Amino acid sequence: MVEKYTEDSVRSLDWKEHIRLRPGMYIGKLGDGASQDDGIYVIMKEVIDNSIDEFTMGFGDRIDVDIKDRQVTIRDYGRGMPLGKVIECVSKINTGAKYDSKVFKKAVGLNGVGSKAVNALSSYFRAQSIREGQTRIVEYREGELIYDNESKDTVDLPDGSIISFIPDEKIFGAYQFVSEYLEKMLWNFVFLNNGLTIYFNGQKMYAENGLKDLLTREINGNPLVYPIIHITEGDFECAFTHVRNQYGEEYYSFVNGQNTAQGGTHLSAFKEAIVKTIREFYKKDFDPQDIRASINAAFSIKVQEPVFESQTKTKLGSNHIEPGGQTIRNYIGDIIGRNLDDYLHKNPESAEELLKRIKLSEKERKEMAGIKKLARESVKKASLHNKKLRDCRIHYNTNHDRRLESTIFITEGDSASGSITKSRDVNTQAVFSLKGKPLNSYGLSKKIVYQNEEFNLMQSALNIEEGVDNLRYNNIVMATDADVDGMHIRLLLLTFFLQFYPDVVKGGHLYILQTPLYRVRNKKHTYYCYDDEEREAAIKKLGKNAEITRFKGLGEISPDEFKHLIGPNMRLEPVLYRGGATLQETLEFYMGRNTPNRQQFIIENLRFEEDVPLEQQ
Repeated sequence: MVEKYTEDSVRSLDWKEHIRLRPGMYIGKLGDGASQDDGIYVIMKEVIDNSIDEFTMGFGDRIDVDIKDRQVTIRDYGRGMPLGKVIECVSKINTGAKYDSKVFKKAVGLNGVGSKAVNALSSYFRAQSIREGQTRIVEYREGELIYDNESKDTVDLPDGSIISFIPDEKIFGAYQFVSEYLEKMLWNFVFLNNGLTIYFNGQKMYAENGLKDLLTREINGNPLVYPIIHITEGDFECAFTHVRNQYGEEYYSFVNGQNTAQGGTHLSAFKEAIVKTIREFYKKDFDPQDIRASINAAFSIKVQEPVFESQTKTKLGSNHIEPGGQTIRNYIGDIIGRNLDDYLHKNPESAEELLKRIKLSEKERKEMAGIKKLARESVKKASLHNKKLRDCRIHYNTNHDRRLESTIFITEGDSASGSITKSRDVNTQAVFSLKGKPLNSYGLSKKIVYQNEEFNLMQSALNIEEGVDNLRYNNIVMATDADVDGMHIRLLLLTFFLQFYPDVVKGGHLYILQTPLYRVRNKKHTYYCYDDEEREAAIKKLGKNAEITRFKGLGEISPDEFKHLIGPNMRLEPVLYRGGATLQETLEFYMGRNTPNRQQFIIENLRFEEDVPLEQQ
């Protein structure tokens, strides 16, 4: 029965109720911290954005970020919020100074929402403003004001703002901060703001060469076709080069300090400008794919009153630098055109190496054309009765409001895929089933992606042939058994992605599904345990007479049980590339020929049977 639609059906929510009820409208997805675009990082960034805007306006060149016991504290040395308006700044929706472009020019905080969303989604929130020897402090619990020193106490501290908050477990669940994600986000702030120093839990972060340093860090020692070209002019900065032995294109784009992971008008303008300038310099009508193949670029633009496609600001929609002003396309095109043309004329050796790279890409593309055609026909036939892929309805490369939840599980064999398929959410979760172990693709050319049926079907399912711009699933989850064979399959899949599609890994899309090793239960309660400590804790709760089951593979877990393991609280371990050795060196060591170095590594790290506890054998 449907209830009657009456006046009583219409509700008005206050600001905090609306944010807590519909958090996705304000911060995108929630998540538990396993993904770099999860909400706990978004709300942290919302606060730091305000501090960055102060720095951009010339106030305060230092930001302190500290995390202890899940409490985040962010301290800047800017002007501080006006003392009489602190409550309005942190708890009144659509209230702020960012609407006044004279006070905050080219800021990323635009809508008067960020700090209010942080407040509403935190179990505890504290804001302190310090101005000219006076301070005002307000404290909230789940958006409700619990303390306010209206007297504005005297204090001997530098001007600025101190914001502390604890993300609410009622909203985010049992979350955890991944230090690699935090460090990457904070380093990006430093790279984008010359002169800014950030202290993260006491660690100093500072960069001297802006985006050139960012690109150097991301390329991580891999061989370059020519030295990094670094251009800074007006409100635009970029650094780019071509990397040897790499497929695809990699871009790190920013608007007013915001990482626009989905690109937008500025990315389109940058790509177009690179192609146009190189064609004109060499006086040849090269294919854009051949010019941009293996390019790595970081670029940033500052725009007055930018238009983003959502509150999370991952894609720019603006066409102009400022209202009524020059178009972004012409602005970037002019800067790239003059500076890149000048560089190539002054550096003939680099120009010659770039030309060789373009011709090599052209040759490889033409050689691959026939193979691709046959592979596409094969995929077309296979997709009509493709038993490997059980697709979902919502995909990442759409505008659906649940697009960030779009997930594909890559499983080991039919038994595991059967259990996941029966218990998945058909709207957002797809399943791709492997047949045995995939090929070790290290050292092979990209031809193997098309010639190997399994790789070809997987590439087609993910829609990554031309890069990750049209990736169909935000989360690619390797769901293999927790045994030696399962780990080997993970390594082979990881080699495939790192060898041919490293931006899938660098973009934070690849995960390992953590599945329980044990089930401990009695007639009333069931606990799924992922390690021995959790098993012992469950036994302590249920008593020694509890039934204990050791899972050997995913196929042993019934579909009814799998619902709990791949639901909202599923445990995902992100695949993170931490740097150190170059990507090729890492792959060579682990997946190349059986070298003496690897043999020695195995010997030194080998664990003998008597060293391993009985329950782990």
